[in-house]
Amino acid sequence: MIRELFKKQNPLMVAGVVSFVCFVILAIAAPFDSTEILGINRWIKPMKFFVSIAIFVWTTAVYLYFLKGHEKAARRISWGMISIFIIEMIVITGQAARGTTSHFNTKTPLDGILFSIMGLAIVCNTILAAYLLFLYFKAEFDLPQSIIWGMRLGLILFLASSLEGGYISAQFGHTVGAADGGAGLPVVNWSTERGDLRVAHFVGMHAYQAVPLFAYTMEKYKVRSATGQTFIFAAVYFAAFTFVFVQALLGKPFLTF
Repeated sequence: MIRELFKKQNPLMVAGVVSFVCFVILAIAAPFDSTEILGINRWIKPMKFFVSIAIFVWTTAVYLYFLKGHEKAARRISWGMISIFIIEMIVITGQAARGTTSHFNTKTPLDGILFSIMGLAIVCNTILAAYLLFLYFKAEFDLPQSIIWGMRLGLILFLASSLEGGYISAQFGHTVGAADGGAGLPVVNWSTERGDLRVAHFVGMHAYQAVPLFAYTMEKYKVRSATGQTFIFAAVYFAAFTFVFVQALLGKPFLTF
């Protein structure tokens, strides 16, 4: 399957490899740099985005692999997303190298322009994801219904998390009841003192992988009513997404120690 993906969805697969290699390089370099941004090593944020993008583009490659009869649209989605993530990571990594934040940063005209460019790029990515969802309702598939619906529902939940990401941008910060920064969980840095909207964003985004994977598992083990089970899982997943979103809005941290 991986060999087939590299053959038929080569740009996305290679982009994922490059992004993951960048993650590894920064993971090796970070311990040798003591510069911090908002209380954490400045390379943590680019690292998180590089590994997240790798997972995202590899997942998209799987989605496009099964999308038959829409090859031209698939190429547009593929190269559109690759271009978007190149722009985003240039901004995020570049701002980290400058020792400043990339998100919600309008301290200088340059910072404001870079944040606006990044925001526009993410809006474009959301549009491409919505277009992929449209194609998943339009195209014919040689797949079990449970998996088709798993991929559709995964996309729908991903788009819900994208809307929540838009809400974060409108609030000009992800922490509820305090400024961004402060004590947080290891690596992800989700606040342990206040509500953090990034938790719901993370949960919703990874529905893109979780729901289809659940559907695949149901089919693999020949579970009865696999499609119905997939719908139930998606509903529970959405409930979890909603719960951590409301929890953050109430100013309550996801976990405390």
